Amino acid sequence: MNELLAQEYIDYRAKVRAFAEAEVKPIAVHQDEIEEFPVELALKMGKAGLFGITIPKKYGGQGLDYLSYIIAVEELARVDSSPAATIAAHNSLGISPIYVFGTEEQRTSYLPELCTGEKLWAFGLTETNAGSDAKGVETIASLENGLWTINGGKMFITNSCSEIAKGITAQAITGEKDGKKELSAILLPRSTEGYTTSPIKGKLMWRAVDNGKINLKNCKVPESNLLGKRGEGMKIMLSTLDGGRLSIAAIGLGLAQGAFEMAADYASKRKQFGKSLSEFQAISFKLAEMATKIEMARNTLYHTCRLKEAGLPFAKQAAMSKLYCSDIAREVADDSLQIHGAFGFLKENHIERFFRDQRLLSIGEGTSEILKMVISRHVL
Repeated sequence: MNELLAQEYIDYRAKVRAFAEAEVKPIAVHQDEIEEFPVELALKMGKAGLFGITIPKKYGGQGLDYLSYIIAVEELARVDSSPAATIAAHNSLGISPIYVFGTEEQRTSYLPELCTGEKLWAFGLTETNAGSDAKGVETIASLENGLWTINGGKMFITNSCSEIAKGITAQAITGEKDGKKELSAILLPRSTEGYTTSPIKGKLMWRAVDNGKINLKNCKVPESNLLGKRGEGMKIMLSTLDGGRLSIAAIGLGLAQGAFEMAADYASKRKQFGKSLSEFQAISFKLAEMATKIEMARNTLYHTCRLKEAGLPFAKQAAMSKLYCSDIAREVADDSLQIHGAFGFLKENHIERFFRDQRLLSIGEGTSEILKMVISRHVL
């Protein structure tokens, strides 16, 4: 996987992998079992420089490129998708739009403590009736006497309820133009009166992710909390999701890599009919197919990262990367579980969690069906 990567990427991968093996893997099964967001681990990830990876150092970030960020997400997901999802949501959806669309005052005010991981920021788009239909947002923000008054709610919001969750960038209706909703993005601190949260429990996957519901009742913030220009909510959202899809693709890639390694290791050790499973053609061919899929997924994703870094259009490739990496995560996790046999059903074996965690990838950050619509509009 490293043949053509510069040494700096190889070293960075090794650094994040060592962190994941030492700090994440030992607690992964337990955190999934108790379904609790590990604040201590999040703070450790902050100290390791895993928040604010692509943000310039002047705002407290690491000043690295997007490929480095994607490699970090990939390496965490190779061990456990929950912490990978935490940094993906925070970096791509939380702080990225503040840096890209924020004023200098907003950047200097919000980014420093968000880049250290002391506090986490969320992206408030999804609602009960707004998901794939992003324009279905019903949260309303009215402006009067220099204050936004916001009423509504958000659903399935990552990094929203823990003690270090600081707030959200809320998508809200700020008016109407030509009979259509005017959507805008507003920075909304959790400390705002009327802002309440409740964690979502009983999930199939990402059980150690801080995911919750946000209720907004007469929340008032200054007019200056508007992110970007009024009416640019859809522009900000779509731009943010393009980058976010790459991080979800990275989770799929990392999950597939981890599942493959588990399968290869198990197949080499498990004996049946007097020889290891890997000596049977049915199993060796399955492993060959898994490795090929992972190689193609990594090439596609890294190519898209380079397009983004070069300032070239990458929306089509982002959708393709997320679609394909989600697919191969499902296929590789399924094949890995098949190779493990009945032992793969036990929670003590990480593949059981991987098999559950992959199911979110074809839904979050644009369902596979929506991504095919996006891709088709580019190619037709």
